[in-house]
Amino acid sequence: MNEAETLVDASGLRCPLPVLKTRKAIKGLRAGDKIRVISTDPASPLDFKHFCNTGGHELEAIEKDDNQIILLIRKGRD
Repeated sequence: MNEAETLVDASGLRCPLPVLKTRKAIKGLRAGDKIRVISTDPASPLDFKHFCNTGGHELEAIEKDDNQIILLIRKGRD
């Protein structure tokens, strides 16, 4: 299966902008597609856990690297 992956660069944005930018991007995707989000907001892991739980999406991974937080999200059912 060939899965699509979209990149959302939310570097330099503060809450709630990374989530809002991701919400806009995820609307155009199909269920099962992935979004990789790059954020520098330290609140992002908690914000995206809540976003995924309430939106029916799966937060597959959170990686922290120096000043960046990289989140991998799989879109839930439409």
